[in-house]
Amino acid sequence: MIVLHPARVVVGSGGRVLEGHSVVVEGGRIAHIGRRGDVAVPAHARVIDAPASTLLPGLIDTHVHLAYAGALDGASYKLDTVTRSYAALALRAAAHARETLRWGVTAVRDLNAPGEVVIDLRDAVAAGHVVGPRIRACGRGLSVTAGHMDKGGFAPHVTLADVNAPCDGPDAFRAGVREQVKRGADCIKINLCGGSTRDLTRPYKQEMTDAEVSAAIEEAHRLERHVAAHTSGGPSVTMAVRAGLDSVEHGHWIDDATADLMAERGCTYVPTLAVNEVNFEVGRERLGGSDASWAWLERSRSDKWDSLERVRRAGAPIALGTDAGFMLPHGAAVGRELELLVQGGLSPLAALESATSVGAKLLGLDAGEVAAGRLADLLLVDGDPTRDVGLLRDPARLRTFLGGVEIGA
Repeated sequence: MIVLHPARVVVGSGGRVLEGHSVVVEGGRIAHIGRRGDVAVPAHARVIDAPASTLLPGLIDTHVHLAYAGALDGASYKLDTVTRSYAALALRAAAHARETLRWGVTAVRDLNAPGEVVIDLRDAVAAGHVVGPRIRACGRGLSVTAGHMDKGGFAPHVTLADVNAPCDGPDAFRAGVREQVKRGADCIKINLCGGSTRDLTRPYKQEMTDAEVSAAIEEAHRLERHVAAHTSGGPSVTMAVRAGLDSVEHGHWIDDATADLMAERGCTYVPTLAVNEVNFEVGRERLGGSDASWAWLERSRSDKWDSLERVRRAGAPIALGTDAGFMLPHGAAVGRELELLVQGGLSPLAALESATSVGAKLLGLDAGEVAAGRLADLLLVDGDPTRDVGLLRDPARLRTFLGGVEIGA
């Protein structure tokens, strides 16, 4: 049994912050919350007095790639997974998982990895063989041939096995969903649309047909899996939300009608703001790229704030996701993403809820709130992140508990 006495408790939902309360953890779950003077402390309990700290639910990153190391240039990123065995990728992913926990992240959703690398890691974590956050994994993302996750660039004689999952036609996407479920996927990722530099008044292009989108979502839901879509924006996103899409990933261009529809249908927005910013923090000199591609990046960077505001104003759920593994480090990117959500108009408390209860609901986790009966996935922060979410960018301020066990204690 652990009894925590923080200065305040951020519940993680409903904008609630409790002052002067204690939290009792027993058997991996939150057993009781009450006013400090009313909570009995058994002699055998471990007591953690933290009068300058805030207790909140463990953070949830709903968009990561644990098998990837965050290579900045396209060539290195492409070669990253084809020059290592799946066993080597799994071992590296385990290190990324452990690093993620160090930053207070107790659950993640992995949205593409070759083979069953992260599905197997998920099972190893659950079995206690590896220390890491709780993992929901899609396996491999489903993409049309030559789509976002089936790009060329390899010689014609090169054959890749299980690195991606190209599908063409509604029946192929149904089969693709079934195959990922067979391999153990918790959710399904589709690659709906990508960016276009042809005409920056319409900087997006649809890759999947409407029929393919509907087939994939229908099959996934029939098999009780939620669906995430890589998106740029435009009419194809509206169509997918109508078809039952569960989460819009990235979504640089979301109009008012689509935002309202997302709110009506309960479709979650995962804006991944930091991955846009990193291009400009690293710079064109290092990254390279054409004038057209950088014009697209500039526009997506500026317009995305408007999309976030539309979704926020409409009242659709907004979940934190970093895209860690793609140009961003694992775990460390979460604090930056929180700061950007606040910069984009969310209050610090709302941003924290996007990283806790909203993510937990999307992933189907019995966590994300400091409430009796919930999993004791908790984060104790030195200071008050409801005033400054930037505190979460300093791991020295963080104490992470997974199922009531303090990591690194």
